[in-house]
Amino acid sequence: MRADLLALTQESLAALTNRGLVKRATREVEQAPPAISEDPDGTVRGTYPDGPETALPQGGLEKGSCTCGATGICRHIVGLVIAYQSGNETTEDVTRWSPGVFTDEQLEARIGARQLNAARRAHRAGYVARVHRPSAADPAPRVELGSATVRFLVPGDLGFVHTDAVAGVRDDVIALAVWAFQAADAKAADAKAADAKAADAKAADANADPKAADTKDAKAAAEAADTEAAKGAKTDGQDVQVDVGGPATADTGTDASLDAAVHLAGEILLTGATHVGPGLAATVAEVRQRLDRAGLRWPLLAVGDLEEQLAAYGQRATSYSHERLAGLVAELHARHRAVTSRCHALPAAPGAGLRARILGTREAAETPMRRARLDGLGCRLRTVGDETQVEIYFAHADSATVLVLRRPYREGGRVAGATAAQLAGGTVVTESAVRSASRTVRLATSRVAKTTVTPSQGMWTALPDALVVRDLRDLAAHLDGLPPRVVRPRVEAELVRVVEVAEVRSVHYSPGAQRLDAVVAAPAGGVATITATHTAAAPGALDAIAAALRGPVRAVAGIVGRTRGMITVEPLGFAVGADAVVVPDLAPAGGFRVDGGPVLDEDPLRHAVGAASALLAEVPHRGLRMLPPTFAGRLRDAEQTLLRVGLRRAAASVGALREGLGPDPDDATVRLWVDAYVRLLVTAELQ
Repeated sequence: MRADLLALTQESLAALTNRGLVKRATREVEQAPPAISEDPDGTVRGTYPDGPETALPQGGLEKGSCTCGATGICRHIVGLVIAYQSGNETTEDVTRWSPGVFTDEQLEARIGARQLNAARRAHRAGYVARVHRPSAADPAPRVELGSATVRFLVPGDLGFVHTDAVAGVRDDVIALAVWAFQAADAKAADAKAADAKAADAKAADANADPKAADTKDAKAAAEAADTEAAKGAKTDGQDVQVDVGGPATADTGTDASLDAAVHLAGEILLTGATHVGPGLAATVAEVRQRLDRAGLRWPLLAVGDLEEQLAAYGQRATSYSHERLAGLVAELHARHRAVTSRCHALPAAPGAGLRARILGTREAAETPMRRARLDGLGCRLRTVGDETQVEIYFAHADSATVLVLRRPYREGGRVAGATAAQLAGGTVVTESAVRSASRTVRLATSRVAKTTVTPSQGMWTALPDALVVRDLRDLAAHLDGLPPRVVRPRVEAELVRVVEVAEVRSVHYSPGAQRLDAVVAAPAGGVATITATHTAAAPGALDAIAAALRGPVRAVAGIVGRTRGMITVEPLGFAVGADAVVVPDLAPAGGFRVDGGPVLDEDPLRHAVGAASALLAEVPHRGLRMLPPTFAGRLRDAEQTLLRVGLRRAAASVGALREGLGPDPDDATVRLWVDAYVRLLVTAELQ
């Protein structure tokens, strides 16, 4: 009996092929099932009434053959699996297995020596993975990597592994996923052993102390603790993040390239964007090459953005921003400090896992995706320089992630044959998607790889739980546990979620601020404020949001955050009515009216932090060596404002910078600016 074929579910077959093929094969088998036989070596054969003959040996659907003449996996091979399942049953408990059981020899047989060697290089550098163990609701264990998601569809069989990368291009991710499970299994075993040891010690203490609980109670407590430990090994950590591999000591080549990036950021801070000459371009290019060779993806992206900001200033383009430049300089310093244990405000625990999270070691720049279904969650229009850009957000259910497609926008313009409105409010099935390490996606143009777009019915609440918020209190706890943004992975749409809406409690419009605020409740608890501000790029957005909130709204997709202790959602799209999607930024300007009210007073804490941050953002623009004589006085004013609102540590960091300014600023002055600016950035996140 072929246990691998019996373990395949309808969802698994659809992942390995596509839903349309599974549905067609199911209909044909119901009407005229094939005659099935099984060879001694396990090969399953089927003969269809209309002539085609199929054979499916061990090793996966790709090993199958059919006389129908179709290339790849045809409906007859899928139908053979369905017919075979209808005549056999299995009661195997798939929730107990772990892909960590696979050996390197089995991996090499599956993906080949070249791909295995590529995986070993990534393992030596270290990486972070999120492991999802199998459960009754989702029997396929999976691993989320930076460049792909890997799902193990059949227990103990590497022939039925699905990734969202093109087969044969990034098969190394299969090995990385197996090693991630091995790390998670070892972690769970260690936890179980520690719990059992603690229970034994507690029982021994109880037996040795006559005043303690009697022996029977102590033994029962120990047995209960052991039971809990065993249970934890099975159920606790159902969704865990693990650090895998990495060097035992710091990689000097890696550190040298990171030091070069930090030195570059320091020079820009000392000199200022206004005084940077054209000769710096060669230095920037060299630093990018070194970071690329070292595999430091997040610092590499930061230096790339830094280069764009300097070029924008040189061209006097409106895309240049003091705050953006300052944030990039601070980010490079913060990432360097976090992995070299020289940061007082950030965790000082250097190691492979920390380095992988903060530096993005060995993240692939781009990964071609196999056939993928992308559900549009709306979009955002924004003006960048002299052009308008559209950012379209897609939920990729297979990897439980949100991807972003960013393009210049012009009304009626097309991407992969579809308009922005069709993509943002539709369902995309494509064979030409390419995903980046930062989770941007592009749809390549190809005559062979097809892309289809159909209108979406907005069934967003059926997406994986990782993307859907039903209890806003859980979301608040998640946001509280995030590290500072300045050292988090550079992932686009990191905080885009679908918030299920049970009730719209109020809608308020502030004419002076041109801002719409609506309080909504989630079905399982908690409230959030949907907030949107008018922009020239999307003149009809507020009208569309107000109209959507007046009707039955099922869910809102947006960027979640916290302000004044409240969960906020910057809306990208709404699922309304029975089967409709509203994309506010693409809506035409209308005349829908909302009851207005007085402009709410600005939070003094937020005002103080914002003013101080804006002041310090002038430093990398002007340069520490070129600050005007009045700058120290302005720093004193900012320091006093921070003290008045009770932000003493932030005030002290600004004061230290003021006192450290002198006629000849150096690296010590650079450190003082980084101290103050990073503290202000983190303080702003916590408000």
